[in-house]
Formats: sequence, C-alpha cells, structure tokens
Amino acid sequence: MSIAELAERFEELYARVPEGVWAAPGRVNLIGEHTDYNDGFVMPFALPHTTVAAVARREDGVLRLHSADVEGGVVELRVDELAPRSDQDWTAYPAGVVWALREAGHAVTGADIHLTSTVPTGAGLSSSAALEVVTALALDELYGLGIERPQLALLCRRAENEYVGAPTGIMDQTASACCMDGHALFLDTRDLSQRQIPFDLAAEGMRLLVVDTRVKHSHSNGEYGKRRAGCEKGAALLGVDALRDVAFEELDAALERLGDEEEVRRLVRHIVTENHRVERVVSLLKAGDTRAIGPVLNEGHVSLRDDFRISCPELDLVVDTALSAGAVGARMTGGGFGGSAIVLAEAADVDTITKAVEEAFAAAGFGAPRSFTAVPDAGARRLG
Repeated sequence: MSIAELAERFEELYARVPEGVWAAPGRVNLIGEHTDYNDGFVMPFALPHTTVAAVARREDGVLRLHSADVEGGVVELRVDELAPRSDQDWTAYPAGVVWALREAGHAVTGADIHLTSTVPTGAGLSSSAALEVVTALALDELYGLGIERPQLALLCRRAENEYVGAPTGIMDQTASACCMDGHALFLDTRDLSQRQIPFDLAAEGMRLLVVDTRVKHSHSNGEYGKRRAGCEKGAALLGVDALRDVAFEELDAALERLGDEEEVRRLVRHIVTENHRVERVVSLLKAGDTRAIGPVLNEGHVSLRDDFRISCPELDLVVDTALSAGAVGARMTGGGFGGSAIVLAEAADVDTITKAVEEAFAAAGFGAPRSFTAVPDAGARRLG
C-alpha cells in the first residue's frame, strides 16, 4: 500500500487527513538469543518489512485504531481508561504505547491511527515491536515530546512487558528504532550502548535467507516466561545481578556451583556461551571474515535446541536441510517455539537450499515454509 493509498484510507475511516505517515521495521537477529533480558549482547538488523501508520492527534482523550490487515472496524478507546492486561487483541500494542507514554508523564491526549504491515506475524521477526515503535515515533513527533530513540525503545518495551504482559527484553524495540541501512546493530542491553557493524553480504557474494516455518509462537505464553524466570534463578544462585556477569572463562566453575539444578544449568550455559558467540561474530565481521561466522551460527542453534530447548521439529529441519544442501551456517532466530530460521549461504546456493528445504517440509508432512532474502535496512522513520 502506497503512502497516498494509506492516507486516503485514513480519510475514509476518520473523515480527516492524517498529519503524517511513519514506518518501523521488523528485525532479524543475527546472533544473541534470549540474552537481552539477561543484560547481555545482541546483534539484530532491520528488515525491509515494515509496519506503516497514518496518524493524527486528538485532544478529546479518544484513541481510535484500525488495521488494514485485521478484520473488523475502528476500535475506539479512552486514553484515561487504558489499563495493563485489559486487552488481549492486536490493539494492546499501540494502546500500550499510549499508556506507557502517559505513565511517563507525556501529555498524549489521543490519536487516530490507521495501520498496515508487511512484517510476518508470529514468525519471530518482531511484528509487535514494529507496531509499538511506529506508534511511539509518530506520537513523539506529533506531540513534540523530544524522546531519544533508545528511550523510545524503553517505553515500547514497558508497553509490551506491563501492558501486554509479554516478558520480552529490549532488543526488538531497539532494533526497530535504531538500526541503520547496511549494518547490524551490536547492542549492549545493560547500558544500551550501540555500535553499527557493516554487514553487506551482497558485496561478498553471499546472502542471508530467512525461512519462516509458519509455526506460530507467542511471547506472552508460559514457556517464554519460564525461561526468563529460570535465568533469573540462575543469576540469584550464582550471586550476580544478571547472567551477563558470568564470564565465559568462568562458565565451568559456575555450572559446578549450580550442582544438581540441571534445568538452570542448561539455561545458564546457553546465555553465557551465546554472549560469547555475539562477541565472536562482531570480531569476525570487523576482520572481514564473514564466512567464518557460519559455524558460530550453527553452535547457536545447537545451544538453543539442546540447552534452552526452544526449537521445534520444523526449525531443526530447516537448519539440518540447509546445512546438508551447502549452507555456510544456519540457526533458529527469535523467541523460539516456532517462527523463523536464518541461513547464511553463497548467493549461488540460495535457490538450491530453498528448494531442498521446501522438499524436506513436504516429505515430513509440514506446511510449506515461506522464504526470503534478508537485507539490512533502516530503522523507524517518517515517510511523509
């Protein structure tokens, strides 16, 4: 949908013209899974797939929401009646942002919002963060709030954690708000410091394939929360503020101290080794040795499958098939329990790998996956 078409539909819905149109992208996480809520390191990049919003302010305390991608009419809410966990629909994400802005002392008095998105939902590509960030950026600019991007991401995380009730970390919102075209974002989730790392696979004759298994997942379900609680238990047993504080070189000693807490041991081992993998990937990319990150991606998948236990048969099949078909590296990406896998490959091998995965899914009786090549794109921005 073009900007003009979005604005025209906004006018049909609300009998007024929008004050602007904004976009926020989904993201792929190259490496660093479940480390963000452990004060660790992550390395996402923004996708060309975006959530786009046409928005206008209101002064009467009314928030009106409509999505071109969801059946149903305009949803009307009162901003002074917004309350955490009161909404289990898609509207909880933009409504949660309004709530979080107001909770932070910003005088947001309402809005009319019309949305559309090309970010696949339930694919582990941060469709919810894109929805939150595009709403926050539009309201920040329209109300002249002057919120810096990292702080905007924090407000969006609060909306997802407290209003929606999903215990996610800060990575998704920061990636959507702060990523740069042609770069991966090396983010320290403890102090929110950022480094943009050049990531131009095309220049090296390579591609990063995203394979959406179409197995839906939800961050607000119990399994994600169990993993987070287990990590917090591990940090408490080890006497540290977060698992980020366990050095890779001290991992064996830390695991020994955990004794027979086998489940916690597995979670701790994943987080500590995953932080180390992020640092290794950063070093390899800075050294121009992009192909060498493939084995690191493979290690990450094994850790997520065996230690964190958040993979699924479809994700494992993508990874195993891609590697057998010549991929340089592959792993699941995102929160887990479904969603997508990423495959690092030579450009000449992409079609072969894609076909092999499709045939493997058909042979296993799984539904057909959706595949596309991911290119690092820009973070949230105003379109018009």
